[in-house]
Amino acid sequence: MTTRLGSLNEFCWMDLKTRDAAGTATFFSKTLGWRFAVDEKDWRRATKIAVDGHLIGSVSDLANPVYPPGTPAHIAFYLAVDNVDHRVEAATVNGARLVVPPFDAGDQGRMATLIDPVGAAFSLWQPRNFTGWHLPSRLAGAPHRMVLTCDQPEKARHFYDTTIGTPQACADFIATRGSSASAPRWELAVGVEDPDSIVARAHEFGQDSAVWSEETGRPVVRLSSPEGLTFLVHRVEQ
Repeated sequence: MTTRLGSLNEFCWMDLKTRDAAGTATFFSKTLGWRFAVDEKDWRRATKIAVDGHLIGSVSDLANPVYPPGTPAHIAFYLAVDNVDHRVEAATVNGARLVVPPFDAGDQGRMATLIDPVGAAFSLWQPRNFTGWHLPSRLAGAPHRMVLTCDQPEKARHFYDTTIGTPQACADFIATRGSSASAPRWELAVGVEDPDSIVARAHEFGQDSAVWSEETGRPVVRLSSPEGLTFLVHRVEQ
């Protein structure tokens, strides 16, 4: 069986944390075809994101008092593990900093948030009633891989392999290039049928800073929403 995002020990979910939920929904709907809708079955009535009927993420409003004032817009990514408490212990032993200690997210699962040794944030998710995304292979507009760009990619790879207990088959660790490189962070790589059309749609929102590269071993373009939520786009491999 082919390993893919959503499997145990791979990233399984994302949460777009924004101060402009309407603008964020408009941007990603127009550029990637994502659909945003309130989940009426969720007691929180959370806004969920779907592609072709498959759930891929949620939206959180940074105006909520639970977030410290000034928290910048960002995307939180969740890594599925067998036991959050054990994996947090392994992560901190291997140099991570614990930001949010393990806690139960209702009956959905158990989670914790950390900063890895190279400076990238990530969350661990132990599924119970909610396991995250389950996506067909090569679904256009859907998450395909995760990418961490930093100045010590091999150190980062070793950290995750050791912490999780197995190599991540759906993650790329890339060396930082250029003095203007951003701080280390995980980014989502989305597979699409026509990357050029995605770039053109992003330009309609004034996003003219698309950067093409071969850093993952395939042509990819990095795009950013008006609020600064970044993602990578590459052509779906048929």
